[in-house]
Amino acid sequence: MPKTSKNRQSSPGDSDIALLAWLATCASVFTFLFFFKNGEVLLYGDAVAHINIARRVFDSKTPGLLQLGTVWLPLPHLLMIPFLISMKMWRTGAGGSIPSMIAYVLGTVGMFRLVRNALTGVDSGDAMVRASAWIAALIYAANPNLMYMQSTGMGEVIYLAFFIWAISYLCEWLRGGTKALMKCGLCLAGACLTRYDGWFLSGAVVVVVLIRAWYASRDSAAADGGTSARGKTSPQGRANQNRSTGASLSGAAAIRFLLITAAAPALWLAYNGIVYRNPLEFENGPYSAKAIERRTQSAANPGHPGAGNLFLAGGYFVKAAEDNVASNEWLQRIWVLLLLACVIVPIVFVRRESWRAAVILAWPLLLLLVPIAFYALSIAYSGVPIFVPQWWPFSHYNVRYGLQLLPAFSAAIAVLISINLRAEAWNWRLRFAGVLALLAFVFASYSRIWLAGPICLQEAQINMRTRNQLEIQLSTWLEKLPAQATLLMYLGDHVGAVERAGIPLSHTINEGNHRVWKQPTDPEGLWERALADPTKYADYVLAFEGDPVWQAVHNLHLRELVEVHVTGQARAVLYRAR
Repeated sequence: MPKTSKNRQSSPGDSDIALLAWLATCASVFTFLFFFKNGEVLLYGDAVAHINIARRVFDSKTPGLLQLGTVWLPLPHLLMIPFLISMKMWRTGAGGSIPSMIAYVLGTVGMFRLVRNALTGVDSGDAMVRASAWIAALIYAANPNLMYMQSTGMGEVIYLAFFIWAISYLCEWLRGGTKALMKCGLCLAGACLTRYDGWFLSGAVVVVVLIRAWYASRDSAAADGGTSARGKTSPQGRANQNRSTGASLSGAAAIRFLLITAAAPALWLAYNGIVYRNPLEFENGPYSAKAIERRTQSAANPGHPGAGNLFLAGGYFVKAAEDNVASNEWLQRIWVLLLLACVIVPIVFVRRESWRAAVILAWPLLLLLVPIAFYALSIAYSGVPIFVPQWWPFSHYNVRYGLQLLPAFSAAIAVLISINLRAEAWNWRLRFAGVLALLAFVFASYSRIWLAGPICLQEAQINMRTRNQLEIQLSTWLEKLPAQATLLMYLGDHVGAVERAGIPLSHTINEGNHRVWKQPTDPEGLWERALADPTKYADYVLAFEGDPVWQAVHNLHLRELVEVHVTGQARAVLYRAR
């Protein structure tokens, strides 16, 4: 009998998740094939870089995990490696897309669980909770910008999956699921190894867990004291009372959670400290956002308008988030108003519940708003730029970061629909009309994005057009080189040319062959020796005006084979070295 009851409770949710995962998989594959056919999977220069960082771990003259480099966190690259062993999967970029596609499916299922867990315990029917969870998942999965990003080798979709599941498990723990907290910690560790957003998120979640556990232990102590004085409650009754207070946290569990959550940042700090002799190399090193900002600043380019201005910096991020859910200015404003309404309405609406029930309902949504604080601080004080086409300097740069608010937008619509369905003061026609209006609003927003083109796709097309043109032209010449020839080249800016040409990275001598732990120079390294005497180590040399290879060979009078000019890009020259 207990077994039958258990099956009855878990069966609807399990069938919903299975169906949702199948639908998300179909959507993922279809959209990937659409963008792949249009040649739009490798538009982002960062996607090409991610793919080749993963590839050079095993395809290099100096292979190994130290090829992961710094600045970018390692988990997305490690996840790509099995899918990039195939030369075809590497050249086409499809191998880099697969982890993003898997994360898209997991993120969609996670949105369903997140909203279902958040609404569990509120006075509503199970069908209403399931319907709201379905709506949240579909709004998340149907976003055109997310669909494009999951077709690329970028890391945003992977991070979103960890983000959503971490908050979902946190909600489950708040409802009394004792094992969910460890799963939350594992998801936070994954997020911390994917994007630095995860470090900030982990801090916020740790604060929530400690506060909630403190309230639970205080209530438990109060209950034990009261019943002990009356002498009417058995030990089993006190245990039931403790469980009814919600989340509980023993000392051992707290330590495990904190260790799991802190392990990922500690690992990355240790890696940077050992290899680069600077634990904060990713933050203040030569390839950090701050260093790039300093190099690009000039009288004509004074920097981001939000630098030093926390409020304006947050405004740029919110505007980027609006651009990811709607292309029309009025529709964008409605999205923000609905998000604000979802923060306020539950507190006002849940009149029959205690204030705690209202706060617990609001916690998941409040944590989904953590990206606003993170990016406001990053833009204002860490040199992370976000530019949107509507505001000065009227360009597209890192607009894709606005996708970090998509889970909050999706959950907000779902929660408002759930509240609408539970509004007993309204007749069913009015409630039905309210649900239709919200769904029609989402449909109108997304359909206009498809008509105008997803802004994440626009960003890649605008910023990478001339770079991709140069790499395509170069690849046609590199394909003609002998199969076993060695090419000396600085890969940092135009590794896509080698990837498109299908030249294994082990056939190149590049900056990745520098033993970075031999700072400040590596006198015995292959990279330094090849730059000092290119004709001894390389058959061909590809130099871009101003890069280290150019500086090493431009006075050597090597035989020039071809010179490629593309407006807006450094001049490229292919030489025969020997």
